[in-house]
Amino acid sequence: MSTQTNTNEDILTPPLTPTATGKQASPRRSPSPSHPNITPAQNLLRLKSTLQNLPTDLLKHSHLARVRREDPNLFFSALKDDLIGLAPIVYTPTVGEACQKYSQVYSGPEGLYLSIDDKHRIPELLAEFAQTLQNPPQILVVTDGSRILGLGDLGIGGMGISVGKLNLYVAGGGINPHGCLPVVLDMGTNNETIRDDPLYIGLRRPRVGLQEATEFMDAFMEAAAAAFPTAVIQHEDFYSEAAFDFLDKYKGNYRMFNDDIEGTGSVILAGFLAAAKQASEASGKSLKDHKIVFLGGGSAAVGVAKEMMNFFKMQGLTEDEARERFWLIDTKGLITSTRPDVVSGKVAAHKRYFIRNDTEGTEYPSLASVIDYVKPTALVGLSTTFGAFGEDHVRRMAELNKVPIIFPLSNPTSKCELSFSDALEWTDGKVLFASGSPYAPIHHQGRLREPGQGNNFLVFPGIGFGALQSGAERITNGMITASAIALSEALNEEEKKLGLLYPRLERIREVSAEVAAGVVKAAQKEGVDRNEKLRGLDHAALIQEMKDAQWWP
Repeated sequence: MSTQTNTNEDILTPPLTPTATGKQASPRRSPSPSHPNITPAQNLLRLKSTLQNLPTDLLKHSHLARVRREDPNLFFSALKDDLIGLAPIVYTPTVGEACQKYSQVYSGPEGLYLSIDDKHRIPELLAEFAQTLQNPPQILVVTDGSRILGLGDLGIGGMGISVGKLNLYVAGGGINPHGCLPVVLDMGTNNETIRDDPLYIGLRRPRVGLQEATEFMDAFMEAAAAAFPTAVIQHEDFYSEAAFDFLDKYKGNYRMFNDDIEGTGSVILAGFLAAAKQASEASGKSLKDHKIVFLGGGSAAVGVAKEMMNFFKMQGLTEDEARERFWLIDTKGLITSTRPDVVSGKVAAHKRYFIRNDTEGTEYPSLASVIDYVKPTALVGLSTTFGAFGEDHVRRMAELNKVPIIFPLSNPTSKCELSFSDALEWTDGKVLFASGSPYAPIHHQGRLREPGQGNNFLVFPGIGFGALQSGAERITNGMITASAIALSEALNEEEKKLGLLYPRLERIREVSAEVAAGVVKAAQKEGVDRNEKLRGLDHAALIQEMKDAQWWP
């Protein structure tokens, strides 16, 4: 299939599940000569056996994609049965390879593919498409494929990310799969290797500029809101400048959020709430005195830093005082007011908020120089550079702090700044660690240590589900911060006793219900909710309402 044609059949394809095209699951029938007596339990065992015999994770990912299209109940039953084992297959890290090789392994349409060549027909196309659906979409995950994980511009291959995120919405948040719609907006690609591949199924031309992309997004957002008026629209993996521009432009007018900016910010704020308390208890320092160095100046880093500012505001600091607790490093070093690209006005707009004005003309070009200058209590990595937190950096953090906080957050694992094993070894086990990709627990100094994972999976299903259940007109900053606070409060007694920074993923449905309840309560507080039935409920009752509303296979 190609997005280069202009026919509806080539542009519009079925949503995530067969049901969305009008097909319903067949009722259970008595066995007949043409229908043997096959039970769902047998199908699940057969799927598990097949997966065990496939030699690579990519083959497992592709097989599961086919199962999802043909039998969503079986697919999500498998995820429910072994979420911890299968989440890395259906999402990170395997989804990165699947996106890179999307055209090579393509086996059928997975969602909605829209070409910029048809930007003037978007209202017509979406209205026509909406009429074909039995179940109106509840969640749209939309990408242009321009910055997939830490892998760069993958063009139409970004569809894999939209599909993967919706898999997690269903498995972790209880969204009905028949209400999921993955979308890729094909605006070309600047990845020549992919573009020149004879198998590539997207537009074979360079990516359009931001102005033209914005015109396309304007048309899409307006048409999508008209065609699917109750749906939440999640933006995913747009390149930094576009991500911030689109969030600023659409946040006040549509029921949308950006997971890279707001979801990541929420989950890291939640982890930092737990880590900062532990570190301050060990050091005796005030919570107000934490200092955070970021390696990375992209949309994710700036979004996380802005959301983490709420930690300091909770301690009574003003916005300006909270901002002073952050130092951001990009490829040119610490972002200062005297750096040449800042003076000339060439620094990206989203970075300007965190420009340092207090370095008195001294530049700090390296991570090591910034650590020595700032003496931070926390180090956060969103650089997409593997191993960027070297042994010297980590040992220096351990010298400066009784309990150093180190969050290497870049995805996938091949882009992560620091492994869990190295973090333990280089800090003599003192580190409070959270990564973006999963690491296995490690026995260190006679104790089993469980790494934290600042995984958006812990928060975005609750944000989307809470917005849906509350009937929120839009997703406010307060709702995002509420999701972080709810996540930090979702740790059970065992997890707290072990010093974990996040709830275990095995409890994701319960955690998502608690996050969703926090989001609903914030929507009510800010007056953007429309579901009157949920108003006036206490915290426990609201969580129960969220659990009761979750879909199960």
